[in-house]
Amino acid sequence: MKKLIKWIVIIFIGLVVLGLIIGGGEETTEQTDSNAVMTDKSSKETTDANATQTEVEAKEDGLTRPQKNAVRSAKQYISMTGFSRDGLIDQLSSSAGNGYEVADATVAVDSLNIDWNEQAVRSAEQYLNMTGFSCDGLIQQLSSSAGSKYTVSEATHGAQQAGACS
Repeated sequence: MKKLIKWIVIIFIGLVVLGLIIGGGEETTEQTDSNAVMTDKSSKETTDANATQTEVEAKEDGLTRPQKNAVRSAKQYISMTGFSRDGLIDQLSSSAGNGYEVADATVAVDSLNIDWNEQAVRSAEQYLNMTGFSCDGLIQQLSSSAGSKYTVSEATHGAQQAGACS
């Protein structure tokens, strides 16, 4: 009986290890020599089925180490939620955020190829999932300097695409 239990345990451990080897290698970030692409899988799963994947590419040639680090941080933030350009720079440079120098945060964000209109749509959808907004109220929230800091054009696009405006 002890021998049978021993073999069952060995087979079970072997299957677990095999499962980890075969299925455990999924990654969301691939690095290439001069650029990086991040696919936002978690946000895609939680947003509308018609939403597009967020891809963020960076041109890291000539960036300093702090700027490259700020690029990595920016990609992580963008993978979690929508950000405006100014909101992302503020997050990276805030003492409550990452504490990068404003100049490094700005260079990092500007090195990324981000569709700010798409980010505004993501933010608008997130706001609408939390509470109700009128079209004008959502545009105000998205474009406010105390809010998400999108341009009025980006905020309007986001509110319209998220369905807050008729």
